[in-house]
Amino acid sequence: MTHLLMDLPLLDLPTLAANATHASDALQAIHGHLSDDWLVLAQQFKETDLPGEVGKAWGHFVKTGQVWALLAGLIVGYLARALTSYG
Repeated sequence: MTHLLMDLPLLDLPTLAANATHASDALQAIHGHLSDDWLVLAQQFKETDLPGEVGKAWGHFVKTGQVWALLAGLIVGYLARALTSYG
């Protein structure tokens, strides 16, 4: 991935914006500076398993004990609000 960043030409955005008369001209000029590697990179994607990822995150949340900190914070916050509110 790092070698792709090194191969990209530097864009002189102020000059590019000054020379472009419309937004479409600026977009066409930027598109002309993109290498083919970036176009292929943009087309690659990873299948996501949303229920699996949520389950994995929840398991980590419970395993590390953060769920107990959340519950304790909710209880203490509710009690603090109840004790400090008027009426």
